Amino acid sequence: MTTAVRNQRKALHAYVSEDAHDSWHDFAAENGASVSALLESLAPALKSSPDTPFQVSLDEVINQARRTDAQRRRRRS
Repeated sequence: MTTAVRNQRKALHAYVSEDAHDSWHDFAAENGASVSALLESLAPALKSSPDTPFQVSLDEVINQARRTDAQRRRRRS
């Protein structure tokens, strides 16, 4: 990863229960995406107004996460 790309990204840290941790990693593995890419693909939905119901298509989130992971792999090559 180049320094420019690394500087465009920030770490997100969380302490969750063992079950939550396992659930995130199992879901990511079963859907062919990384946890970080899944979180990144969910981020735009979090920007909605508090009055707007949180609606997100898991299929869209998973597909975007896979694209994000593919882009990251290409950058490392």
